[in-house]
Amino acid sequence: MQFVNAFLIGGTLCLIGQILIDKTSLTPARILTGYVVAGVLLSAFGVYGVIAEFGGEGASVPLSGFGHLMASGVREAIDSDGAMGILTGALTSAAAGVGAAILFSLTAGLLSKPKEK
Repeated sequence: MQFVNAFLIGGTLCLIGQILIDKTSLTPARILTGYVVAGVLLSAFGVYGVIAEFGGEGASVPLSGFGHLMASGVREAIDSDGAMGILTGALTSAAAGVGAAILFSLTAGLLSKPKEK
């Protein structure tokens, strides 16, 4: 059942993105940024945690999940470090994912052979 829930939540997020691309003049960059901001806002109101628990990876993998991760990191860092957590929480919580993306991108770039135009 968890696969079905992940598909429903992830598919709904993709559907919303596709509708925004088709029906508005928003650029993909603005839509992606909007997803991150929406994840932060939904997390701040306590809604995204419920969505993520129901949808599992279907809610964690998209960019809205990245916003939720950053907001959760800031909340935890504020609880443990006080006001300094505002500056460090998001970076600390997302460091592993960002580091992995950089490492895998570098590895792919070094192992691939670019085509000449």
